[in-house]
Amino acid sequence: MHKLWMSIYKEMILLKRDFGGLVILFVMPLVLIITITLIQDGAFKTVSDAKIPVLLVDQDNGNISKTIIENLNKSGSLEVITTSEGKALTENKAKDLVFAGKYQLAIVVPAKLSTDLEAKVNQNVEKIMSSFGMSEETSTQKVQNIASKEIKLYFDPATQVSFKNGIKNAIDKMVATIENKTIYASFQEQMGETEGELFEQKSFINYKEIVPKIDDKEVIPNSVQHNVPAWTLFAIFFIIVPLSINIVKEKSQGTFIRLITNPVSYSTVVLGKTITYLLICLIQFWLMMLVGLFVFPYLGLPQLDINGRFLLMNLVAICAGLAAIGLGILLGTIATTQEQSAPFGATSVVILAAVGGVWVPVFAMPKIMQYISHISPMNWGLNAFYDVLLRNANVTTILPNLFLLVLFFVLTITIAITYDKKKRAV
Repeated sequence: MHKLWMSIYKEMILLKRDFGGLVILFVMPLVLIITITLIQDGAFKTVSDAKIPVLLVDQDNGNISKTIIENLNKSGSLEVITTSEGKALTENKAKDLVFAGKYQLAIVVPAKLSTDLEAKVNQNVEKIMSSFGMSEETSTQKVQNIASKEIKLYFDPATQVSFKNGIKNAIDKMVATIENKTIYASFQEQMGETEGELFEQKSFINYKEIVPKIDDKEVIPNSVQHNVPAWTLFAIFFIIVPLSINIVKEKSQGTFIRLITNPVSYSTVVLGKTITYLLICLIQFWLMMLVGLFVFPYLGLPQLDINGRFLLMNLVAICAGLAAIGLGILLGTIATTQEQSAPFGATSVVILAAVGGVWVPVFAMPKIMQYISHISPMNWGLNAFYDVLLRNANVTTILPNLFLLVLFFVLTITIAITYDKKKRAV
């Protein structure tokens, strides 16, 4: 125990000598998590609260164009603009404004859309009614050829695909609703019912989002609950860089040779490093939690809710810290210069974060990357954090991810110790 304590004390002295680096190790993750959360929360509010101006060229001047304008205005997120410089918008003018990046979208409703749709529906209904012998129209009546119509959408080339798909789905739903109402009205007219509604046109199928509950309170995911676990993991794994650099520095300065000439095993040295840097990882985690609990509300962000889940989150942080330390020790053992360990350590953290779903959700990745993400320790830690924070999971549920993190630590430490023994034997 004395040897282990001296090893831990030695690590603390090394960290104390680089006080600036130690401060950066704690301060930079806090700045990162505050900045990223503010940006993402602001972007979320911009999409959900602020109104996006949308150009609409109304060549129809009928029921369909009026319904589209009303529904877009009622959405609460879009503002319909039909004029430019005091004049009614034309298709060419709207197209130029959108392609110049001044507006996100222009909708062009074609001429005679409402009248042609009504005529087409009436024609189809009359055909159906005549087949049942319920229409006075003769089957020899000439069928009018009505061409299909196109609602044109001009998008800014920089517009995100998700926004495009959302607008397309919304307009498609509106047009489908209008078509259904027109069909019902035509049937009612053909059957001679002019008073009241013969067909009930209210939606039979509705949608209701069911969110999980913890202590009879609904857990509604927000930017804080997603960002705090993700960037806490990112900060924890960045411990790889200073850890690997210190190991390389010990080898280059001859400190490591002096250590192994003493009756101290390499395992004791590694255990001392593990305990010291695990404490740093936990301090990082606690600081992140404090920011989520007390700083975010003053910045207008939602408060992090960890009620009844703090112990489980600590357990996840410990296992994630062990995985990061194991990788850092392995890198420092294999690397021979700081120029090798520092860039490789920083790059590997970025790659693990990208693959693990810290930046882009795993479900949004290509299929091959979704499979690759399962081998990232950050993905295991992130899933465990999300299980605790958002899915109200217990220890049994997160145990597989914790086991993978600890197994990763054991494997990397075993490889590091084996590599060091073989290298010294040579």
